[in-house]
Amino acid sequence: MTATELIAELKTSAHRMPLSHPRPWAPEWAAVLRGGNSRTLFPATASPSGVLAGAWLYLGCWEEAHQVAQDLETPEGSYWHAILHRQEPDSFNAGYWFRRVGRHAIFPELAKAAATLGYPTGRGPWDSSGFIDYCDAASGAGKAIAIEVQHAEWQLLLDWCRRSS
Repeated sequence: MTATELIAELKTSAHRMPLSHPRPWAPEWAAVLRGGNSRTLFPATASPSGVLAGAWLYLGCWEEAHQVAQDLETPEGSYWHAILHRQEPDSFNAGYWFRRVGRHAIFPELAKAAATLGYPTGRGPWDSSGFIDYCDAASGAGKAIAIEVQHAEWQLLLDWCRRSS
């Protein structure tokens, strides 16, 4: 399997990342990522390291995702970093990294997706700080909504990183 095929598999997988620190769940897929670096794995993408960080995150490989995100000094690197710390859970650190993101280009689409999933967004812009709080307090149906919103967020950010360079 190539890295591009892996990303296609991840995008169609029924697996959902938990709200709290995930555990690795697909070692055979993680092996594909260990077979190269971000530029050789994901050439011709706007952010090869962003794609790699997102793939590691989805696979539950926290340390690998954190290392890539930490070394990626872009809004996308800060965004992946923020998600990782939200899952840790370390709300303060997640908030710090979201403040470094600022207003990301995916926020309008994320707000729309979240609203369709039942997340109480209101009609304003996406509020990443509010979503951190929501995830921290989520239980029952609210937790299921938070997981689906997190998945939509992951897909949107991954697609943003995958766009043509």
